[in-house]
Amino acid sequence: MRQDAMTDYSEIEKEVDAHADTIWDLASKVWEFAELGMEEVKSSAYAAALLEKNGFAISDRGIGGLDTSWIATFSPGEGGPTIGILVEYDALPGLGNDTKPTKTPAPSGNTNGHGCGHNLICSTAIGTAITLKSYMEKNGLAGTLKVFGCPAEEKCTGKNYMAAAGAFEGLDVCLHSHPAPVNTVWNFHSTALVDLIVEWQGVTAHAAATPWEGRSAVHALEIFLVAANMMREQMMPTARLHYQILEGGLAVNVIPDYAKVLIRYRGPSAENCEKYKSWLIDMAKGAGLSTQTTAKTTLITGTYDVIGNDPLAKNVYGHLGRYFPIKWTEEEQAFAKAIQKEMGKPETGMATDIPPMPTAALEVGASSDVGDVSWNVPTMGVVYSAWPQGIPPHQWGCTACHGMSIGHKATVNAVKVLAATGLDLLTQPDLIKSAWEDFEKQKKGKTYKSLNELEKPPGGELLPNERHHYECCIHGAMEHFGIEEPAS
Repeated sequence: MRQDAMTDYSEIEKEVDAHADTIWDLASKVWEFAELGMEEVKSSAYAAALLEKNGFAISDRGIGGLDTSWIATFSPGEGGPTIGILVEYDALPGLGNDTKPTKTPAPSGNTNGHGCGHNLICSTAIGTAITLKSYMEKNGLAGTLKVFGCPAEEKCTGKNYMAAAGAFEGLDVCLHSHPAPVNTVWNFHSTALVDLIVEWQGVTAHAAATPWEGRSAVHALEIFLVAANMMREQMMPTARLHYQILEGGLAVNVIPDYAKVLIRYRGPSAENCEKYKSWLIDMAKGAGLSTQTTAKTTLITGTYDVIGNDPLAKNVYGHLGRYFPIKWTEEEQAFAKAIQKEMGKPETGMATDIPPMPTAALEVGASSDVGDVSWNVPTMGVVYSAWPQGIPPHQWGCTACHGMSIGHKATVNAVKVLAATGLDLLTQPDLIKSAWEDFEKQKKGKTYKSLNELEKPPGGELLPNERHHYECCIHGAMEHFGIEEPAS
């Protein structure tokens, strides 16, 4: 990692510490709201209002056909690089939990929960933006900060639609973060994906008296899933296949005339996803032909693979060593070990080390809509310990940690990492140059073209009553932060 020997990061650290309460307030509020993707009306409103309170201009609400998206911009003048920072705020269903090391319902009764830590992603991103803005103003640094409110990451139906709408054009670099059970950087190659809704239309009939008069859509669904599962033998090692049956008949004594499934294919590249998408579509047609039902397929989202960037990774990794591993208290380690015990995992507690930096060639099976950003601009994220070792994400134990002191320490220290990298990007043009050279290398001559086939994501636009509620949340958040609204 190249860092300017003259750079003093202590001032950045002091800025973060000065905003630490604000950072945790945001993380706590979003943790309490725990709203699902495309429904993040309170979280989106509160996060945007906090940025506006701190001198950012909010624009582009609803970009990409996602009503809870927005862009917040700060620029003290002309010149300097343009740095993007990614915000997420959606929660997961069924993962609501109290801040206890046991599976305990949240006091609010909300069954949604931040089992992937997007409340910390939100607070880390916005804390970084506020810190850098304050530092830029005090030190006369040129540059532009653009903060992106990104809905529905868990649905992989956010940043990809925003990218297709041109949201990330003009950036020099983009930064992000993610909590985890380990301390590292997001310098690995994740999978691309496509989500298909497959539907069959058949004919109803009495299942006992005249079954020959019917044509079962559920039989088509069953044949399709058998074929899809057989396809696994011909999939690449990092490819994945998941499905969720959404409709499968209404009564046992009626031949079902309608069936519906959501199927997700993950592959090592966008091209690979296109190939297997076509295969799945052929299976759907074949299942329809074999049951004399009619098949319909709709691609609702497509997300690119995340590509790494070694120069940016080296910089972030260097700063990671400044602020991590965190010195956890005995109580925090006991909390983590109690979760591990409850889940039947080794009681090793929270991470106390930093593994070697991964290279951009490392392959993993997971996906993120950060992938579409990484194909438009050099992108890098810090990954930081915020839940117990050996616990996979999307668990109640993660939710518990993200709402108490473990999450508090994690997000504040992660802000210090990203803010330090942000300072380097503002003051070291060669770092950005190197990042772009590696960006072109990682793309291997390929050009980004969105995998999406729809202009807007299904469910991205709020219904009228939901829209009214969102507007009330925006007004309420602005009032909370003492922001005067323009006269209408």
